[in-house]
Amino acid sequence: MKIAIVAGSNHGAATSTRLATYIEYLATQDQHEVTLIDLYKTPLPFYTPEDDGNDHQALGAFKQAMLSADAIVLATPEYHSGMSGVLKNALDHVGQDHFHNKAVLSVSSSGGAVAVSSLTQMQTTVRNLHGINSPEWISIGGEQRKSFHVDANFKDIHPDVDKRVRRVVGSFLQLAGQLVGSAKK
Repeated sequence: MKIAIVAGSNHGAATSTRLATYIEYLATQDQHEVTLIDLYKTPLPFYTPEDDGNDHQALGAFKQAMLSADAIVLATPEYHSGMSGVLKNALDHVGQDHFHNKAVLSVSSSGGAVAVSSLTQMQTTVRNLHGINSPEWISIGGEQRKSFHVDANFKDIHPDVDKRVRRVVGSFLQLAGQLVGSAKK
């Protein structure tokens, strides 16, 4: 399967981006083709309805990756009980044709214990884009974030966090496979 992972932070050392990178690692270990779109490294222009952005190289690559993906992972830090502005901006550039009947996993990182508000906001956006929300999501917060600091090695992930991430990613990949299989019938 082709999986697009959107790391929606505008911070170079974001734990949500490191978590997205770990999900990329897990999916490639399971033989999936993964495109990681890091919005810090490849920023997109501000969305405006008057401009389709087709002349912007990064935006064209983003739209194509989302369109060709069989499943999508959205990762964000939680800012003021919501998803990051750069992730919301990126999602404003795409439409239902990019998400229709695709499994979508929502992932967040928070300075506090959990980041439920941003996850809920992402799932609402996914529903409006006709994507299929994975029944579980991943939120890391507080001390759990230490496993995903820039200088941390994936071998250093706390065993309980690793077990939960692997379980949720496995469930997401299973759902995505079922949706891809049913679409081919």
